[in-house]
Amino acid sequence: MGIKVTLRKKKISKGRLSLYLDFYPAIENIYTGQMTRREFLGQYIWQSPKTPSERANNKDTIEIAEDIRHKRQNILNKPEVYNEFEKRLLHQKRMSEVCTIQYFEKLALKRNGTNVHNWQSAFLYYKDFLQGESLPFEQLNESVCEDFKEYLLNTPSRKSDKQTLSINSAKSYFDKFKVILKQAYKDGHLQVDLNARLDCIKEEETHREFLDQKELNQLASMRCAIPVVKNAGLFSALTGLRFSDIQQLKWKEVIHIDGQGYYIRFKQQKTGGAEMMPISDDTYNYLGNPGDPDDDVFAGLDYYDCSQNPHFKMWLNDAGITKKFTFHCFRL
Repeated sequence: MGIKVTLRKKKISKGRLSLYLDFYPAIENIYTGQMTRREFLGQYIWQSPKTPSERANNKDTIEIAEDIRHKRQNILNKPEVYNEFEKRLLHQKRMSEVCTIQYFEKLALKRNGTNVHNWQSAFLYYKDFLQGESLPFEQLNESVCEDFKEYLLNTPSRKSDKQTLSINSAKSYFDKFKVILKQAYKDGHLQVDLNARLDCIKEEETHREFLDQKELNQLASMRCAIPVVKNAGLFSALTGLRFSDIQQLKWKEVIHIDGQGYYIRFKQQKTGGAEMMPISDDTYNYLGNPGDPDDDVFAGLDYYDCSQNPHFKMWLNDAGITKKFTFHCFRL
């Protein structure tokens, strides 16, 4: 028994129907590697066409979708009727029909570390830009990408609808969008390297706050409701290590050499470079009690606690520090 391919419709917003293929039995999805019964085509018709233009659009779109259905039926059940060139074209066509929103979300979910929140935000802004509509890669072009750039430069911040995104936030999200485009080109979803054709958003110079020695001493003397945040922050100030390196630091990377003192051996998360850094006894004291070699030195350290948690802000206020301050400012 062969695979039956049926053209079906799903009701969506604005009085439209989305066309998709129904496979029975299920086939492997080239995008996820999982078995699926559905393949959305990125083709839409009017549910109740009212004008000659809408009726003509429905007729043409259904013909296109039916042609796709027919080719899918043949390639799944009679692959021998296609030569290798035609098979490559069909595969290319299927890759280009993958939804950009789904692809962006899949790659964003793979990210970890301190940058994960930025990736999630970049994805949500892209989804908002498309107003939740499906956009396959075959419909993505330079014009759409430039429109998304302009959208980021003018859209309200998700944190406050009273102000637009900062230039540097817009740059960060557009840079991640360009990473998605670069990967999509490598994966075969795009036939043109759109990433190479797009200019980045220029970074805006910013002034980052920092602590002087007096303020650092004030913080050290104050109690923090989240001890690991206090220890990690002061350790960052004394060593210059960034949050991601501190968060990943293991006890096996804390080394004592007789006659020389303590060292931190680590690989920088951002640069990948290996480092051996000497630290003073006072700095070592902020590490707390040693644990097993594979344990995190600053167990439970979370960026949310270090920048958005009210206990962090209360610690700063108790020390008389009113500057606009985040964990990243410690390492200056």
